[in-house]
Amino acid sequence: MNPPHTPLLDRIESPLDLRRLDRRELSRLAAEIRRVIVSTVNRNGGHLGSNLGIVELTIGLHRVFESPRDVILFDTGHQTYPHKLLTGRRQLFDSLRRPGGMSGYPSRIESAHDWIENSHASTALAYAHGLATAFKTRGEDRRVVAVVGDGSLTGGMAMEGLNNLGHSQSNVTIVLNDNGRSYAPTVSRLSESLIKIRSNPVYMRRQERIEQIAESIPWVGDMLRRGIDATKMAIRQMWDPPAVFEQFGIHYVGPYNGHEILELEKVLHKVKLFEGPTVVHVITQKGRGYRPAERDSIKNLHDLSSIKHGSYTAAFAEHLVRLGEHHPELVTITAAMPDSTGMLPFMSRFPGRAFDVGIAEQHAVTMATGMAMGGMRPVVAIYSTFLTRALDQINLDTALHGCPVVFCVDRAGITGDDGASHHGTLDMVLLSKIPGMTIFAPSSYEELPVMIDTALEINDGPTAIRWPKTTAPRVGRDEIGSGLSARRAREGDDVCLIGIGKMFATAIEAADLLTSDGVSCTVWDPRVVKPLDPVMIADAARHGLVVTVEDGLREGGIGQSIRDRISESTTTPVVVLGVPTVHITHGQVGQILSDHGLDATGIASMVKKNL
Repeated sequence: MNPPHTPLLDRIESPLDLRRLDRRELSRLAAEIRRVIVSTVNRNGGHLGSNLGIVELTIGLHRVFESPRDVILFDTGHQTYPHKLLTGRRQLFDSLRRPGGMSGYPSRIESAHDWIENSHASTALAYAHGLATAFKTRGEDRRVVAVVGDGSLTGGMAMEGLNNLGHSQSNVTIVLNDNGRSYAPTVSRLSESLIKIRSNPVYMRRQERIEQIAESIPWVGDMLRRGIDATKMAIRQMWDPPAVFEQFGIHYVGPYNGHEILELEKVLHKVKLFEGPTVVHVITQKGRGYRPAERDSIKNLHDLSSIKHGSYTAAFAEHLVRLGEHHPELVTITAAMPDSTGMLPFMSRFPGRAFDVGIAEQHAVTMATGMAMGGMRPVVAIYSTFLTRALDQINLDTALHGCPVVFCVDRAGITGDDGASHHGTLDMVLLSKIPGMTIFAPSSYEELPVMIDTALEINDGPTAIRWPKTTAPRVGRDEIGSGLSARRAREGDDVCLIGIGKMFATAIEAADLLTSDGVSCTVWDPRVVKPLDPVMIADAARHGLVVTVEDGLREGGIGQSIRDRISESTTTPVVVLGVPTVHITHGQVGQILSDHGLDATGIASMVKKNL
């Protein structure tokens, strides 16, 4: 038997253990979960506010539904720390986001309770529809629950999911986790409706009063008492139901206090009996129980990492404001990531020229194309991993029309702790196949503003500037290129190293190692990877060996394009180094690159092997 001072959380080996706890123990458990999350995130990094806000809701869900037989999906997966702690992973939690440790998102490898590994928003309703349809077809009596944040409902896929759920009348419970503050201010008419409910004390008091009256009616009998509870649900719907759900053919109940576990349980038990899809509107407080997270409306509520001084993103943010002062036609667009993409200073200085469209990358791209058609110069700032969601729009909306949209691709390459879903290894392969696309890859802080200026001078097609999450090297004026030309940093005779973007600095380090071993090296910074500078190609071809290095996918990447160009005129061997076509787990950026031979030692070893 556990001693009385043993933390309750340490006694929870599965969700079944939650069902024997009383109200006081549940409150104590919620406090313990918050302490563990705050301590771990402060040490390891990660998503804080979203997880602190969903503690009681997660407990309630696991007390009502029988996971993993019943499916609980979280959209997005960055709010699953309490879920992990309650599903047998307490002892692993200290390893959160560490190399070889627990993922910061749901992970099917970790637990049968994790059905989807979704760190990209607005997908859970489609998963839920598919799973519910499969269970119905197979004759299995299993429930599907999708926990969706109000920010995720700004995505087009979420709207498509609602439409199909309403049409099919699938038995899916949609828990709308409405915390009033998504990572960035939520953009949608639905959000405005939810805000009206949250901020209307008359509505809330009136609802409470009518429910009290309903409870005081002297009816007797269990059946009639259940009817009172149903009446209370109807009262909630009667005053101000978000019309969008009912128009989709989806039941709506709420709003409810997301921090009252036992009240939530009553509602969820009733909703389990409903036929067809139902939205349970739950109001929670993001960052609850931890004052710094409650106060910070953006970053402490999402991820404890921030834009670092001297980063590529900082260089972008600074230069964008400078450009805005002199170019009234310049506008900026982002998809729910204004802070971490560096757009907040521009939004503050030019609020009428900055647009956050919510989690709607496809819309952002086509909107930007329309703005370009209308005579504006749009700059679209999106993470690499999210930009690929809008590849079709970049290809057939922007490029096909030859519109001058500048895509600023943040978090390109290996990103580290967030894992497979956040590495930006696809952007160069995919964007380089878009007709008319010009792609820049800065290797220093000072190069980035120069490339933005050059991109804005290109008027006959789209451009992309891709940069990593890591700190940007600082260089002198004589180490900056211009236009679409590559820059030769060193000249030698034996081998030519071509380091793309951040890998240029690694190529220089490798050249130092090789020089100490008597190998004479030329090192090029391509700067522009599409189109490739013919001067660089011709110079590389004169060497006995060419080695290209990139932190994107090797297959179909820029190194292979360089090899193809060189092979047109010579038989010079070209070794292409890059990231393999696999899903790479989370870890330290430097270690991941080293594991794949993309550090200075690995490059030097490959040169010696092939010379």
